[in-house]
Formats: sequence, structure tokens, C-alpha cells
Amino acid sequence: MVSSGVRLISNLSKISIIGAGHVGATCAQRIVEKGYADVVLVDIIQGLPQGKALDILESAPILNFNSRLSGTNDYQATANSDVVIITSGIGRKPGMNRTELLLTNRQIITEVTHNVVNYSPNCIIIMVTNPVEAMTHLAIQVSQFPRNRVLGLSGVLDTARLRTFIAAELNVPIAAVSACVLGQHGRNMVVIPRLSTVNGVPITKT
Repeated sequence: MVSSGVRLISNLSKISIIGAGHVGATCAQRIVEKGYADVVLVDIIQGLPQGKALDILESAPILNFNSRLSGTNDYQATANSDVVIITSGIGRKPGMNRTELLLTNRQIITEVTHNVVNYSPNCIIIMVTNPVEAMTHLAIQVSQFPRNRVLGLSGVLDTARLRTFIAAELNVPIAAVSACVLGQHGRNMVVIPRLSTVNGVPITKT
């Protein structure tokens, strides 16, 4: 039984991605290649999302996918999205701490979230912009969405990175590695060694 606030991925028809940088464009590429949904890629830079979308679409005859992908500078094209993935904002520059990053990206995410809610009031928001915990909380406040409709990307990414590093260090297939990372996406994240295993054996015993 699925609650009214949650939708299965198989029922999705439209995903919008805000921010056409490396993360946003790569996300768009993976979604259309997998055939999960049609995608709208949005950015404030004129020509950027349109160019990225065209580059990705030109691979369709080779990779044999049929999902539609468009790039735009107009939020109106995102109307009635099932999911909106927010990747916009600046990355942390050398010497910049997370507080400085928060103050800069807060204004961006506030404006983006208002636009998202205006055109897709029933969507699910996935926050990627850093600092992701703070930006996710901000999006909940601005959107007034229930918490199960605003998600932050954090533990899954950090866990995937840890699995990759363990596999490389021990020279084993990534599929053989399980791991768990909890907490903040940053310096305070917590690795659980006993839950980090290779073929079921904790790395503490290898």
C-alpha cells in the first residue's frame, strides 16, 4: 500500500532537473537512458540546457532510448512534473567553509523552490545542492510540502563512494562490497566498519 504522498517510479512520466551543470546533465542522461521518464533540464544560462539536452539526445539512436529530453530557461516547461531534482547553486570553492556555502546557496534554493512549487505543486523534490541537509530543510520550509515529499541526496552517494574506495583498495569487484555511511554529508559523516563487508566478511576481519 503506497500513501498518497509517495509515488512509485514506474508511475512517473515527467522529471524536471534544475541546474544543467555536470551533475544535472549527468542525471538527465541517466534518467532518459534508463527510460524512467521524460526530462526537462532547466538553467538560467541561455543556451546551456538546450545544448546539453541536444548532446544527450543525439545518443538516442545508438543507445536505443525513447524518452524525451528538452532544455529550457523557462520554469513553465516544468509544469506538472512528478519529480523535481534540484542541483543548482555554486560548488564549494577552495578555502570556502560550509557556512559560507550555505549563505550563498540559500538565496538560490529559495528562489528555485518557489518556482518549483508554483508550477508543480504536487511533485516530489530531490535536493542535491550542498550543504544538502540545510538546503533540504530550507526546501521543506519554503515549499510547505510534507517531509516525505522533500528528499536529500546524501547517504546513498557517500555509501557508493565508500564501496568504490574499498573495492579499489582490496582489488575486489564493487558488487562484492557492502557498506554503510550515516549522518551529515561532509566531514562529520560516520562510517560503520562492522557493516562494511566484502563477500559478507567485515573489513575489520580481512
